[in-house]
Amino acid sequence: MHLMCLACEVLARQLYLSAARSPHIVDIQLFRRGLHNSPADLRARLQAQIDAVSAPQTAGLGYDAIVMGYGLCGQATAGLVARELPLVIPRAHDCITLFLGSRARYQDQFENYPGTYWYALDYMERDDGSGGALALGSGSDTNLEAVHEEYVQKYGRENADYLMEVMGAWQQHYKRAALIEMGIGDISAVEARAATEAARRGWVLDRVSGDMVLIRRLLEGDWEKDFLVVQPGQQIQMTYDANVIGCALAGA
Repeated sequence: MHLMCLACEVLARQLYLSAARSPHIVDIQLFRRGLHNSPADLRARLQAQIDAVSAPQTAGLGYDAIVMGYGLCGQATAGLVARELPLVIPRAHDCITLFLGSRARYQDQFENYPGTYWYALDYMERDDGSGGALALGSGSDTNLEAVHEEYVQKYGRENADYLMEVMGAWQQHYKRAALIEMGIGDISAVEARAATEAARRGWVLDRVSGDMVLIRRLLEGDWEKDFLVVQPGQQIQMTYDANVIGCALAGA
């Protein structure tokens, strides 16, 4: 098969390594990490590229499917429509699931370690000023992140961190820092940052092994389980259950 992969840049290392090992031809287009801050904008950009890849003028490239290096990602992918080509996307809430390798591991972390701040090499080194580590915790975390980002814009990142610590916000909402070790690249700088921030904020620091299995299977065409295959004319929908996403006829 010839696959077009549209993906978040925070998965770059895993994607390129998996593409090199895939039995298929895989082209990869990366989108900026910061686009997650505006799900509607990210959705529009992804749909535009889906449309472009599916257009008659690209038919000569011979793509068999478009695969997505995204999860639901703040509902940014909900509403995407498959055009002339099938659209394949992991059943995942976000990139933490893709780093961990399964929804089961994600759910275990969510239930047993609420209020976790996640650190991963690929995510941290792609910091474009849109935010630090990944948050996984209670529903109020979204508001906390919004407050922090507002302070960053007004006072700079160091001052914003100081203000949040003075208010006790980090300690109130987060208890743990978790470093995901994917086995690719030098994580020493990210590990040092995670350790420093955990010590300063009174968090426990855990190291969690990552797993590339979902990314590998996405690019190898092994979609029978853990993936949603959206047929032409269908649209991705949020399901509010363990499946995370489903699909229906566009406009239905």
